[in-house]
Amino acid sequence: QVQLVESGGGLVQPGGSLRLSCSASTNSFSSYAMRWYRRAPGKQRECVAAITSLGRTDYVDSVKGRFTISRDNAKKMVYLQMNSLKPEDTAVYYCNAYYTKDWWGQGTQVTVSS
Repeated sequence: QVQLVESGGGLVQPGGSLRLSCSASTNSFSSYAMRWYRRAPGKQRECVAAITSLGRTDYVDSVKGRFTISRDNAKKMVYLQMNSLKPEDTAVYYCNAYYTKDWWGQGTQVTVSS
C-alpha cells in the first residue's frame, strides 16, 4: 500500500507560479516512476509531467517550458514547479506513483484566475 499526499495548490493570478508537492509513504520510493496528472472541468484526465526512477523527465506539450517535475528520493517527495500559469491550467492535480501498479493521491485544486 502506497499513500500519496499532495499539497501546494491554491488560487493564483495568470502569470503566477505554484509549487505542488507530493509525499509518498513507501520506502521503495526511488524505484517508482512518478507522474502528475490533472483533470480540468469537463475534460479528460491528462498526464502533464513524468519522471522515471532514473530521473528522466517528460512533459505534455502544453506545459513544456513552464512546468518542471523533480524528485527527492531521500525525502520521498516529488514536486511540480508551475510557472507562467494560465487560466487553462485550472484543474485538480493528482500525484501518481507506478511500480507494477498505479497509486493515486487525493488531488489538489489549482485555480488560475484574475
